[in-house]
Amino acid sequence: MSATTFIKRILGPTQRIDAESPPLTLRYADAGDAAALDRLALLDSQRAPRGVVLVAEVGGELWAAISLDDHHAVADPFRPTGELVALLVQRARQLRRSSLGTLDRVPRVWPEAGYDRAALS
Repeated sequence: MSATTFIKRILGPTQRIDAESPPLTLRYADAGDAAALDRLALLDSQRAPRGVVLVAEVGGELWAAISLDDHHAVADPFRPTGELVALLVQRARQLRRSSLGTLDRVPRVWPEAGYDRAALS
């Protein structure tokens, strides 16, 4: 069995992206995303990501998110988000490596609520 076949078996089925697929955007979350992140966390039966958060937005809706501080991820379980979470994990690792020490300049999602402090401890 080739390495490619092995990886495909581990990852499971993938989705095809065609020209009519809605656009995908990876971006930092801001304070306006707090309600959508809470909704994702409730759907996923998890806590919301804390601190600096990267989100995957599909067609203008948040489908998945990950904390850059502790790599805690949430995703909509009713949508095909497995590959989005893998993409967010990879991007979070890249950002951590390339910007160690500079993430303090990125706005945190809940600066007044104390969520960011919990993620750093």
